[in-house]
Amino acid sequence: MRTLLLCVMATVGIVLTGPSVAYATPSPSDVEAQIDAEWNKLEPVIEDYNNTHNKLTKLRTQQKSLARTLAPLQRQVDAAMVEVRGLAVDAYIAGPPSVANALLSGDPDGFAEKLALLDQLAQNRKTSIAEVTRLRDKYATDKAAVDKMASEIAVRDTDLKQKKTAIEKEITKLQKLRIAAYGEANVDDGPLRTGPCPVTYTNDKGGRAAQRACDLIGKPYVFGSNGPNSYDCSGLTQEAWKAVGVHLEHYTKDQWGSTTPVSRNELKPGDLVFYFSDVHHVSLYIGGGKVVHAPHTGDHVRMAAVDLAPVAGYRRPG
Repeated sequence: MRTLLLCVMATVGIVLTGPSVAYATPSPSDVEAQIDAEWNKLEPVIEDYNNTHNKLTKLRTQQKSLARTLAPLQRQVDAAMVEVRGLAVDAYIAGPPSVANALLSGDPDGFAEKLALLDQLAQNRKTSIAEVTRLRDKYATDKAAVDKMASEIAVRDTDLKQKKTAIEKEITKLQKLRIAAYGEANVDDGPLRTGPCPVTYTNDKGGRAAQRACDLIGKPYVFGSNGPNSYDCSGLTQEAWKAVGVHLEHYTKDQWGSTTPVSRNELKPGDLVFYFSDVHHVSLYIGGGKVVHAPHTGDHVRMAAVDLAPVAGYRRPG
């Protein structure tokens, strides 16, 4: 217990001097600076988790699609093999001399016709065998691709589990830091709404996306979440634009790459605002110099000033 107390005291900035204890109470800005510093180390990992999870989901979709293609292909291979076996059995039972005798006996006037029939049978046999070979090769190639995907998925899945464990440990530390600084009953960073939301109303897609983001104010932040009960930063912007029929990936860098750059003077409701040089955080502009964003664990979707952190750029979806 004594060790735990000392850890907590160190966390909130308590300074031990000699036999007496001097309390250096941190200011709210000091506490937030410490939390922000820790969170800015963690959020890129969370966004990497989102990116990896997106790729994993797509791989699994591809695997299911390929499996659906392989099923009828296997039936075709089986049918072709049955046909070839039938030809082989017929040739074995009759034998080349018996087949020839059967075809060449009878009226000499039908000799040419019977030779053509014999040639056609031989050609059909070659074609059947060639088709079986082609189908078999295609099946083997497709199956190898499925096996490779399955192997990649297994590796990615293991990596996701390890990252998830590491992220959860860091989130727990951050939450303890916030509680130690503010107390259990007050771990938020001020009012969730600072005025009307959206500040500027427009009835275009961007304006309706901004309205959807405003509707989500108060939802808790949960890493890797895109709703309906919680969100992280890119999950929030994804959901806001999904409401107006525009797809964004659940990953800040993909959202950055798939949208159109605009200047600060061109900002209008619905535009995305990205932060930090590695664009690991994103918010949605609602007009009047305000944004809605999902800040970090222990917090909720809220309004904030557009310059809540160093801005990397402004982009427009749709």
